[in-house]
Amino acid sequence: MKHVKILGPGCRNCQTTFKLVEEVARAQGVEIKLEKVEQIQDIMQYPIAATPAVVIDGEVVHSGGIPDRKKVESWFTASA
Repeated sequence: MKHVKILGPGCRNCQTTFKLVEEVARAQGVEIKLEKVEQIQDIMQYPIAATPAVVIDGEVVHSGGIPDRKKVESWFTASA
């Protein structure tokens, strides 16, 4: 199971990213643990310049805007 974190203060883009990741994982049948990280001190633990950001198993895979659906799909198919 992949541990996925969505980093961001809870803005609309962060919410959209959360829903997109959740939807793609479900559609691909990939089991994930999805978590929102909204506290600034927790977000600052990661090397990002902008939110929303996506962290999978401790690695930042995206930051700064809503990721493209194809990009999100690749996160779950590459290692499946």
